[in-house]
Amino acid sequence: MAKKEIVNIFKVMAPGGQATPAPPLGPVLGSKGVNPGQFTQRFNAATQQLKGKVVVALVTLYSDKSFEIEIKSSPASVLIKDEAGVEKGSGIPNKNKVGTITKSQCLKIAAAKKADLNAASDEAAIRIIEGTARSMGITVVEG
Repeated sequence: MAKKEIVNIFKVMAPGGQATPAPPLGPVLGSKGVNPGQFTQRFNAATQQLKGKVVVALVTLYSDKSFEIEIKSSPASVLIKDEAGVEKGSGIPNKNKVGTITKSQCLKIAAAKKADLNAASDEAAIRIIEGTARSMGITVVEG
């Protein structure tokens, strides 16, 4: 069997278990050469337990039009918004604060994203999450 040649690797974000081939996901997949119907079936099957939570999928497209999907964890900003209970981050994060989270909540988020973070220790992972929260206008407090 001949080795398949990788043509393209790209990321897409979609709600887990609820992706549809309709815009905005379908046109992006179609323009890259991926069948949107096949992608949504496989993506929804793989993310069924995440029901509506936004997740990242790394799609590897091969020369024979086949593809592989690797599911990553939700973006840190989505997890932080869920923990803080806010709709969206601040437009001016250094002036307008929209919520607060505790260090223990940062640890919980860091544990959920451990495989996808580039951190050598739990403390480094927590600092990454805290930085993301600050850039969103969410204050991190002790606790």
